[in-house]
Amino acid sequence: MRRRVAFTIVLGATPVAIVALTLLALFNPVWINPAQQRAGVAAMTGFDQRDVERVTGSILSDVVIGPPSFDVAVDGVNVLGEAERGHMRDVYRVLRAFMAIAVAGGLLTVVIARRLRSDPVVWRAIAVGSGALLVAGVVLSVIITFLFDAFWLAFHLVFFPQGNFSFDPTTQRLTQLFPDQFWVESATAAALVAMVLAGAVTLAASRRARHLAHAGCLATRNS
Repeated sequence: MRRRVAFTIVLGATPVAIVALTLLALFNPVWINPAQQRAGVAAMTGFDQRDVERVTGSILSDVVIGPPSFDVAVDGVNVLGEAERGHMRDVYRVLRAFMAIAVAGGLLTVVIARRLRSDPVVWRAIAVGSGALLVAGVVLSVIITFLFDAFWLAFHLVFFPQGNFSFDPTTQRLTQLFPDQFWVESATAAALVAMVLAGAVTLAASRRARHLAHAGCLATRNS
């Protein structure tokens, strides 16, 4: 029973941890600023590039670190309206909840791995969890390529059921700062990064599980 519980916990925690690492890899100016430039955000907003980067950096800081005020201004005028700020506060809450789950799952995995250090069950669970995420990444990449609008709507309906995520790109800055092209590129990049990480983790964990299983067989024979 203990091994089954450990397997289930690690199985669930592994893909969550990989997705969290993927978000950290892309949720920063190194990725976001060039993606905005490719999407022509400065022209859409009427801001110069430095203001685009300053505004985006402030929004990212409020999302990741907080507090979720989202009151950045350009020339004394708030960039985001109240509806947009409300949506971003929802994003803040969803992201913090997800990261809390990822951290808790990661800590549990470390504790379980230490207690069952010679048991291959932990590494098998990691391999299965990351392998499942790899398959999901392939499916998601196809969906993003051919059905992005439907995917994006479904994503928002699941995580923001209150429905405050529809904005006018001609007048509201949130969709101008983060237009469709930006999200298509970012979602594609996230799927690719997650698949690379998942593939590497699957390979390493499978090898470790086989090594421990082999070592356990040898120990049993010698005893």
